[in-house]
Amino acid sequence: MNVMRDPHRAPLQIAIGSVFAALVFVVTFTIQIPIPATAGYFNFGETIIYAAALTFGPLTGALSGGFGAMIADAFSYPQYALGTLPIKLAEGAIVGLLNQQLQKHTSKFALAATVSVVIGGLEMVAGYFIYELFVLGYPLVVALGGVPANLAQMGISLSIALPIVLVVVRVFPQLKSQLSTS
Repeated sequence: MNVMRDPHRAPLQIAIGSVFAALVFVVTFTIQIPIPATAGYFNFGETIIYAAALTFGPLTGALSGGFGAMIADAFSYPQYALGTLPIKLAEGAIVGLLNQQLQKHTSKFALAATVSVVIGGLEMVAGYFIYELFVLGYPLVVALGGVPANLAQMGISLSIALPIVLVVVRVFPQLKSQLSTS
């Protein structure tokens, strides 16, 4: 949905984004697998970000990803919180926006969603690599050490989020038509 075209929907999108941000926080904070090389962690919060962005669009994806994940990092891995906000905000926005655009050109929801998540997920992988290298000052080898875990996080989260979104959209088709299309 383009909030600029229908500003009356912005409060609804912000409310939904806030609910999903809380879900991202809970899932990210409660299920963490440490990555010793980078002092970071593998988590399933990505699943919620993808589900939010694919179902409700870029604003909800951005809010849920940026704020939910940042708050989880602030409580458990504070050195990442500052980088997580823009990285996950951009990831959620990219997934939601790209999915909306691809939906205009294909009737294959799963294909559009997969391409959107892979591109948005690669932004996340690159974002953390750059953050670890230049902001946290990790050596190149250490920053590269986080890349496989972030790629796995993206792939596993896609494999969980996509079936959930497909079921939700089938059960509630009005979500797709009312909230995430322009």
